[in-house]
Amino acid sequence: LSSTISSTLDTQMATSAAVKPSAWLASAPRAAASSHRRAAAASPTLSAAGRRARSCGGHAAARVTCVTRAVTNDEMVGAATASDTAEDAGPTQVPRAEGVEDGEWSALDAELVRRSMQDATDVYEKSLPANGVRGVASAAKAPRGPSDADADASASDAASSSSSIFSAAPAPATFPLLGLTLDELKQFAADNGLPAFRGKQLRDHLYGPKPARTVDDLISLPKDIRAALTAAGVSVGRSILHHKVEAADGTTKLLLRLSDDRVVEAVGIPATEGGKQRLTACVSSQVGCPMRCTFCATGKGGFARNLAPHEIVDQVISLEEHFGTRVTNVVFMGMGEPLLNIPNVLRAHEALNSEVGIGARHITISTVGVPKTLERLAGARLQSTLAVSLHAPNQALRETIIPSAKSYPLNELLNDCEQYFVATGRRVTFEYTLLAGVNDSPDQARELGRLLYTKRLASHVNLIPYNPVDDAPDFSRPSRAAVHEFRNILEELNVPASIRQTRGAEAAAACGQLRNSFQKNPIMMAGAELAAAGAGAAAAAGVA
Repeated sequence: LSSTISSTLDTQMATSAAVKPSAWLASAPRAAASSHRRAAAASPTLSAAGRRARSCGGHAAARVTCVTRAVTNDEMVGAATASDTAEDAGPTQVPRAEGVEDGEWSALDAELVRRSMQDATDVYEKSLPANGVRGVASAAKAPRGPSDADADASASDAASSSSSIFSAAPAPATFPLLGLTLDELKQFAADNGLPAFRGKQLRDHLYGPKPARTVDDLISLPKDIRAALTAAGVSVGRSILHHKVEAADGTTKLLLRLSDDRVVEAVGIPATEGGKQRLTACVSSQVGCPMRCTFCATGKGGFARNLAPHEIVDQVISLEEHFGTRVTNVVFMGMGEPLLNIPNVLRAHEALNSEVGIGARHITISTVGVPKTLERLAGARLQSTLAVSLHAPNQALRETIIPSAKSYPLNELLNDCEQYFVATGRRVTFEYTLLAGVNDSPDQARELGRLLYTKRLASHVNLIPYNPVDDAPDFSRPSRAAVHEFRNILEELNVPASIRQTRGAEAAAACGQLRNSFQKNPIMMAGAELAAAGAGAAAAAGVA
């Protein structure tokens, strides 16, 4: 705790015995930790050079003023402070690492993929209460004391206290609570000198009807506990709504600003099916992507970092807040390759399922194919859907569309899909983006159908008519007739297929368009602009 908080608590608990040094949570609850650790990869630590390769570099910082809600004084102060170092922080842009170019997959590409997977492991380890809180808690030796208003509850807190957040090792960042399950939150409370019911209160605040945004919103907790959590570096872990775009069909893209001023996009897709309302959340798993798919807007940029579990869960909660209704389906089809960030995707999946209340069978994880990851995903024993992006019926063509296919040949990918089905009993679905004149001919439909039928993988093919992207002018959308002919041929070959309805094109939120100008420019505001934003916050709230 800071000296101020320590002094306050010392006064309140002057007669209390000294608290023993903290024994921070040694591991996540056993059931959760086992599935988490099966997913985590073991690989060498990122070098300093590797970390620099992911950074944005020293591009000049342009200023963007876009206010979509009221700005609080604390946020203005924080953003103003951040703007003072905008030149050092670099822009929001995610440029490619030096040496990465369009064309054939290279050894440098493979190394960047390896580094992104190691980064995922590092992020995962920090997200566990055992490591994350120890890494951020401020040093303090003063015991906690009850506030007058919460004497009874605090007495219970004190009675269960043998180790607490009030004496832990110091460290610089913050530890977010969002993304933790109920069991983890109860353990977090118990291992830090609070009764287990405080864990349930935390859960109710994080995932309830009015999700908390700051520690001060955790009003079920006594003020002194909230102050101690804040001083110990604990946060809720919510992102800031920076911008939003809505299409005429109701599809909405939220641009969310993360704690390091990077931005990610989350898309909400409302629909009515069988007389029932449905809201699908398309979420991102990485800031940028190193896979370089030639038709993908995100793939035209570079890779910055993996998203932590709380940053993934926050996307769903933010969409629920925007639409005022519960999300019914989640698809990991936004920015990034989910299986490069598999440990954090699995942690987010668990929280979305158990705490946010999304049924496992209503969650889809998509991948373009990363060697040796399907076996790890199968080990998690999910009831969710795996969607594999093929986009070509043969290896030669696939390498031109998906350069990374060179390191993971189509035949090996499909063999792994077979083994995934054997291990999980869950059929794999396939995504196929139709590119006019590239992969949409009748002969290519027949080749794809025969391939999947021979491999006993004729479960379902989701056909996606291409949505034009400014950075990929060589591709175009096929005609409606060509799309329907492709589907009909597959079905004649006993391969079920459907055509995905294009949603959100006006909002640049349709598949393949998950990037916009805000990723190409910094989002830090200058002090004068912040003052103007604050003065007009009420009028600007909700306005892009």
